[in-house]
Amino acid sequence: MTPDPLDRATIEEIVEMALSDHIAFAHIRALHGLQPDQVKALMRAELKPGSYRAWRKRVRALGTRRAVYK
Repeated sequence: MTPDPLDRATIEEIVEMALSDHIAFAHIRALHGLQPDQVKALMRAELKPGSYRAWRKRVRALGTRRAVYK
């Protein structure tokens, strides 16, 4: 079963949530039903390549420093 296509407002909300250092992938999944891999794919499509790489680097770095993070 594939999820319904996302409208522009929902995509922008998900991107904003994912860019926040205070919102975990689990919270995005609870609100929008997207798995972490789907959020990463959405972010790759919506952000410039350099912005995406910087976001992934920050998420990985913070994930190793905190017990519960994206």
